[in-house]
Amino acid sequence: MKNKDLALTYAEKLSRAIERQQYEEAIEEIQELRPIDIADVLALIEPKLAWQLLAHLPNRSTIFAYLDADSQVALAYAFPRAILAKIVGEMPSDERTDLYKRLSQDQRDVLLPALAQAKREDIRRLSAYEEGTAGALMSSDYATLGADMTVSEALDALRLEAPDAETIYHAYVIDEARKLLGVVSLRVLILSSPEQMVHDIMVSSVISCEVDDDQEDVAKMIARYDLISLPITDASGALVGIVTHDDAMDVASAEATDDFHKSGGVSTMVGRLKDVSITLLYRKRVFWLVFLVFGNLLSGLSIANFEDVIAANLVLVFFLPLLVDSGGNAGSQSATLMVRALATGDVVMRDWFSLLGREALVALLLGATMAVAIALIGYVRGDAVVSLVLALSMLSVVMIGSVIGMSLPFVLNKLGFDPATASAPLITSISDASGVLIYLFIASRFLPIG
Repeated sequence: MKNKDLALTYAEKLSRAIERQQYEEAIEEIQELRPIDIADVLALIEPKLAWQLLAHLPNRSTIFAYLDADSQVALAYAFPRAILAKIVGEMPSDERTDLYKRLSQDQRDVLLPALAQAKREDIRRLSAYEEGTAGALMSSDYATLGADMTVSEALDALRLEAPDAETIYHAYVIDEARKLLGVVSLRVLILSSPEQMVHDIMVSSVISCEVDDDQEDVAKMIARYDLISLPITDASGALVGIVTHDDAMDVASAEATDDFHKSGGVSTMVGRLKDVSITLLYRKRVFWLVFLVFGNLLSGLSIANFEDVIAANLVLVFFLPLLVDSGGNAGSQSATLMVRALATGDVVMRDWFSLLGREALVALLLGATMAVAIALIGYVRGDAVVSLVLALSMLSVVMIGSVIGMSLPFVLNKLGFDPATASAPLITSISDASGVLIYLFIASRFLPIG
């Protein structure tokens, strides 16, 4: 859909047609839309009406798969068991398993007996893997070939497997024990002679992951080698599934969203923002805000310790927010760069020392530039001594903030925490406290007291 208003317009028309049981009219109304656009429309319709239309659509499982998780669950409860079983049975294995995990135990008990035995066993097997692992992300719908097949036999086999496979662009070569021997692309098969053997044209050095590997590592592997799909093996090396490129993109998007929330001092969110309850929003945000309140007390203690300096030189108050914010901004920039670099694998722990020197040099240049600017303002507002205090303070604050911002993600990573928790609010609070202390300490050494 181009916009939500258009989706709402379709939803209103379809609702009226379905209520009158004019299914042909409703189908005709949306048949020109793509499956993902139809899903957008159905998400705006009452579940009981939506399933009545969905049951009559030829590509219903594809449309259902495009619905968001909440809409899928709502429709699953509205479907009669027979229709739900048909749609679930037509879904890709990984999406079918994801839906199964979201259902209540009562709904699972209703659904499973209605499915074919092979699909029941597949759901049980895939749902047993721990969340966040390759096993929980993978699909069991993949194409396999034997090493002793000819190219002609391999193409015939792929024609039979194609309707049930998520992708046939890469077929995996296995032995009798399902050990992964190699991979061959459809392009290579088409371009090869029909009499050639699969083992002669396959790639033996296969890039793969194991079922217990973290799903974020799987997504990085697919992105690094630009793969359409990645084979997943068990501890014995047997092929048990694949992770496709689109699933890896979903993981990358979810991880990026998670890191983005953490960078703002918000715990991992669940569901869409507009649907999240006030209670959940409160719980996700309150910890960091309360924690940072006590962290900011350090700034207050620094100010209280230098009350005499401030009282004798009120001009310092004018520049206090400017200096403190500059340190926090510099620290946030450094932290953002390091968190992203750690997340993508561009840097590792052993790079910290070399990066520290480079960051210190960059911070020195940044601080010097900002020091010149504030020194000029300080001279206008005060005198040469105030100008010197401001220049030294700005240089020191920016350097300290940058070093803290760069180092904290490494420290958290070393301690086993997510570097993304080196959030902008945390870095800002630490930089603020250190900035106030540095500024007033330098002022106390150059300016008169009383």
